[in-house]
Amino acid sequence: MFNTRTIFAAFIAVATLAVPALAQEDTSAAFFRNDSRIQVASLGDQLTLSRQSPKTTREVVADPTGARAGTITVDTRNRYLYLSLADGRALRYGIGVGRPGFEWKGAAHVGRKAEWPSWTPPAAMLKRRPDLPKFMAGGIDNPLGARAMYLYAGGRDLMYRIHGTNEPWSIGQAVSSGCIRMMNEDVTDLYSHVAVGTQVVVL
Repeated sequence: MFNTRTIFAAFIAVATLAVPALAQEDTSAAFFRNDSRIQVASLGDQLTLSRQSPKTTREVVADPTGARAGTITVDTRNRYLYLSLADGRALRYGIGVGRPGFEWKGAAHVGRKAEWPSWTPPAAMLKRRPDLPKFMAGGIDNPLGARAMYLYAGGRDLMYRIHGTNEPWSIGQAVSSGCIRMMNEDVTDLYSHVAVGTQVVVL
């Protein structure tokens, strides 16, 4: 169980956060042992998922975080995201996290939200990956997936997002440049419960 000292340390850590580039790197690691792609019938709220097993990692569990209801806690070590509820329980989702060298911890809040977000890779990423497009419209091929929640702290965009993915097999792995990946159905569910201003603690 997380203690108050651990969560307090996470809040202090945000003062020293670097602002790395948002990334979506390829990976061959298989978490669900199923390389099927998500098939989406439209860019509306209705997701049609085909041959993706499981479709969701969402579970209602006893809340191990001790956080206030409505808080998002990201357990990067165990690859879980928790949304604390009011009754001592939490919604728990499987996630993908930053690869070695791109880990981070700290406190933030949801500064804005987007459905089927577009993606503009930062300059640092384009330098590492000149093969990437300079802009990608929202849609099934977009690496941000079905939903995105943009993390802010101290009045600035941290360049980290909680977002969906077009690589569902990467959930459970450390492959991103610090963003928190979720399956599209999971991020759509979380998005429906979260408002701008929601507190986020990354451990």
